Amino acid sequence: MSVAFTKEGDSEAFAADLLDRPISPHPNLVTPSGLALIEDELAAARAAYSAAQAGGDVAQDRTAMARATRDLRYWSARRASAQVRELDPASVVVQFGGRVTFDREDGRRQTFRIVGEDEADPAKGSVSYVSPVAQALLGKGVGDTAMVAGGEVEIVAIG
Repeated sequence: MSVAFTKEGDSEAFAADLLDRPISPHPNLVTPSGLALIEDELAAARAAYSAAQAGGDVAQDRTAMARATRDLRYWSARRASAQVRELDPASVVVQFGGRVTFDREDGRRQTFRIVGEDEADPAKGSVSYVSPVAQALLGKGVGDTAMVAGGEVEIVAIG
């Protein structure tokens, strides 16, 4: 299609109609560091909203305002629903906020910290408490086995 038949503002209008970020149906359990992350994100969303408002001509940059408004709604909801869970240092089972190390059948050893959904980052060694791996391991102790991703794993350390 020729550029002559498109409206210049179409991409702006489309971007301004951003869908809300989906909010999980699960309880919003968070570690103390997860709560700090949510509060940092909320502060950043407030700052982005203020910057978009201060920009003056909202019609010129509807995308920035839409993104800031969407993020502000999301992080406000996550902060309002956050339920802080402290790690029980006396526990001898895998628990929310704790680390678990397990051996896979193929010889790999993996360690993950089980955290809230907004805090989870598997590449950095943390998984959400609602993830299949966390669900399989929660409540188990050292020496216990569980099925993870179709294979058996053995818990070798909890911390």
